[in-house]
Amino acid sequence: MTVSRVAACHVSPVFLSARKTTDKAINLIHEAARDKAQLVVFPETFIPAFPVWSALRAPTENHALFQRMASESIYADGDEINAIRCAAQETNTLVSVGISEKSRFSTATLYNSNLLIDHTGAVLTHHRKLMPTFFEKLTWSPGDGHGLRVSHTAHGNIGNLICGENTNPLARYSLMAQAEQIHISTWPAIWPTRIPEASGGGANYDNVAANRTRAAAHCFEAKCFGVLCTGFLDGEAINTITAGASNEESVRGALERSLRGASMFLDPTGALHPAFTFSDTGEQQEKEFLQHEEGIIYADLDLERCVEGKQYHDVVGGYQRLDVFQLQVNRTRSDPVVFRDDTVKEDTRLVTKDE
Repeated sequence: MTVSRVAACHVSPVFLSARKTTDKAINLIHEAARDKAQLVVFPETFIPAFPVWSALRAPTENHALFQRMASESIYADGDEINAIRCAAQETNTLVSVGISEKSRFSTATLYNSNLLIDHTGAVLTHHRKLMPTFFEKLTWSPGDGHGLRVSHTAHGNIGNLICGENTNPLARYSLMAQAEQIHISTWPAIWPTRIPEASGGGANYDNVAANRTRAAAHCFEAKCFGVLCTGFLDGEAINTITAGASNEESVRGALERSLRGASMFLDPTGALHPAFTFSDTGEQQEKEFLQHEEGIIYADLDLERCVEGKQYHDVVGGYQRLDVFQLQVNRTRSDPVVFRDDTVKEDTRLVTKDE
C-alpha cells in the first residue's frame, strides 16, 4: 500500500491547560481515525500553548504567563503523553504532537518539542527544536540533534522540523539523507513582528507565504510530501494574552489583526496538494487549506510520487558531490551535567575499645 491518509489538526489548545488540551487531542485522534486517517498531526507546542505574548508584551510583564507556561508544560514521558500513546494504540494510528516540554533536571527549563508516536504507542522520534526563534528564546532553551531522525513506518518515512527550523538547510538536508517521504512542518497560529500602530508603516510578517515557501522548497529538494500543520488562535487565548498588558488595546489589535497561519499539503514538486474536510454528515468536501476556522484537513498521499523527481535532482545521491561536501550531525542527547560517583564501601568491622 503506497497511499497514506494524513490528518492535519488545525486547532487551538485549551489555552495553558495541559490536561484539557490533552483530552481535546485524544478526541481529535479518534475523530481522524474514524475518517480513516493513518497519521494524525498536531501543531507546534499544541500542549499547552504557543507563547505569542513574548512578541507583544514587555518581558517585565510576562512573569505570571511564564510561570503558567512552565507549570502547564509537560514531560515527554509524563501522563499526558502516555494518554496520547494509548490513543494512538487504540486507534491504530501514528500521531505527531507538538509540546512545550519540561525537563527533569530543572524547575523551569523548557523545550519546544515534537513527538512522533506509532500505532503501538511507542515513541519513534523525540525532537527538541534546535534553536528557538526570535522572541521564543524568552521561553525555550536550545535543543539538540538527537531528534534529527526520519522514522520508517508502514505509512511512509516521516520526518519533522518545527517552524523556523525549516529555514535551516543543514537540518533539512539531514532529513533528506534518510529517505524522507513525508515531511511534517509545524507552526504557530500567528507570528507577529510588529504592533500595527508602532510599525512605522512597515508590513507585518507574512507567515503564510513564508511558511509555504520554506516547506515547498524542502518538498521540491527532497521529492517528498509536505504536511503544514498550523495552530489556531481562539478568543480565550486572545483574552488571556491581553489581560494585564500595559498596552492592552495594542496587544489585542495585534492579535486580532495578525495574519492567521494556514494548514495545507504540498506534493513532491512543492505544489499545493488536493485536500479535503468532512462535513457533520460525513460528506467529503474539497478544501485547499484551513486558515480562519478550526477543523481537521485531510489528504491522501501516494508515496510512489516521491520517486520520479529523483531522476532529475536526487540531492543526496546522483545530484550530489560527496567527494566535495560532507555533513556531520551530532545526534547525542545533550544533558547539563554528567555525574560519575565512586562506589563507597563502608567499613562494617566492629571496633573494640582497645582499638
